[in-house]
Amino acid sequence: MKTIASITLPAAVQQPQYDRTKLRSRIVHFGFGAFHRAHQALLTNRVLNARGGDWGICEISLFSGDALMTQLRAQDHLYTVLEKGADGNQPIIVGAVSECLNAKLDSLAAIIEKFCEPQVAIVSLTITEKGYCIDPASGKLDLHQPRIEHDLQYPDEPHSAPGILVEALYRRRLRGLGPFTVLSCDNIPDNGHVVKNAVLGMAQARSPELAQWIAEHVSFPATMVDRIVPAATEESLAEISAILGVEDPCAIGCEPFIQWVIEDNFVAGRPEWEAAGAQLVQDVRPWEQMKLRMLNGTHSFLAYLGYLAGFAHINECMQDSAFRSAARQLMLEEQAPTLQISGVDLTAYADSLIARFANPALQHRTWQIAMDGSQKLPQRMLDGIRVHLQREHHWPLLALGVAGWMRYVSGVDDAGKAIDVRDPLVDKIRAIVDTSSEAERVTALLTLQEIFGADLPQNPVFVDAITDAWRNIAAHGAHGAVKFLLNT
Repeated sequence: MKTIASITLPAAVQQPQYDRTKLRSRIVHFGFGAFHRAHQALLTNRVLNARGGDWGICEISLFSGDALMTQLRAQDHLYTVLEKGADGNQPIIVGAVSECLNAKLDSLAAIIEKFCEPQVAIVSLTITEKGYCIDPASGKLDLHQPRIEHDLQYPDEPHSAPGILVEALYRRRLRGLGPFTVLSCDNIPDNGHVVKNAVLGMAQARSPELAQWIAEHVSFPATMVDRIVPAATEESLAEISAILGVEDPCAIGCEPFIQWVIEDNFVAGRPEWEAAGAQLVQDVRPWEQMKLRMLNGTHSFLAYLGYLAGFAHINECMQDSAFRSAARQLMLEEQAPTLQISGVDLTAYADSLIARFANPALQHRTWQIAMDGSQKLPQRMLDGIRVHLQREHHWPLLALGVAGWMRYVSGVDDAGKAIDVRDPLVDKIRAIVDTSSEAERVTALLTLQEIFGADLPQNPVFVDAITDAWRNIAAHGAHGAVKFLLNT
């Protein structure tokens, strides 16, 4: 079988310029997903091209991804990233991955032992919000989550990321090995503290002494990650195959823009990521807040309302003058005023986001962005709304975004077509939708404290604003509601 490792690739394809035989698995990464392939692994590849070294990555997946990892092994752990710009594409072969392990292909015991190898300095994660097993109400580890309950009963056979991390650290301590840094690269607020709470919660439930050792010796840096990486499709894989002259099922397409802001707090060393353009800072939170509200919040606004209006992709929303104007207005008039960052030209940032959203080469599906809204809505929209409520400012576009989510999860678009709603709370949401009329829908969905907390449903200004936005969409449709709002 021909692979990217066995043929001569076209001259335009960038290839590793370092000796891959020197790589050691000094980074172990949970979650060989699209974003990781096009972001952290690619930036580590750039560091190796610029500086050389032995910072290889071992990819870990637990209960899925076996087919992808079988293919990855068949092509010597090489894969392709296609950076797709409005003016052209750049294919890149990433060589930073040195090995991979999967619970179906290998064994859970082998996976846990990989974390215990002496050279492992960093364990990084892209496992989405759900993977941390955090109770959204308390921000602490959910001790009643089934995988957590299993891991507390069988600590040497863990099934969750927190369980595996704690068992690995327990074994390293027992064997006299040093700790590693735990580096969350998920797009969630304060991700360093999220993973720290998950790990310390699991350790405390097992042994207060172990929890104290982890708290004193392990670091949990926060990060802000930014790159638009649509999910792979048959069309995108075919496009990449045509460029390479061979199939690469592990390939992924993305935009040219990339940003990584990292809290510089590593207990066992790190690659020189700044050589690849990463920003090493003391406090990531202002950057994270800017990205979550201006980029992700606007993305979600476009995803819910755009999907309802019949737009399959974000760039199609950007071709519509009403959606384009609303997106820029949302960023600058409603999201930017809530931020705490300084030294950044937010108007220029907003304009760059509009250009990125409009990139016709990406084809980022509104349906994909709309997934898991219950996990995303609080940090992308509701936190900013709370700032406006405190200041008694107006926030009509944010209200329309929240109402857009409510219309979306109600399960029918503006053309009367059923929506395939994907969300961790989908059963709760469906039960609410099925037992409430349209007139009752806003009040009914506001009972979801996992999303809205206890404060917002008790705030009449908030409830009235969302209700008015809901009625606007009901009367005019999503596209009409956006136009109506811009003209009032």
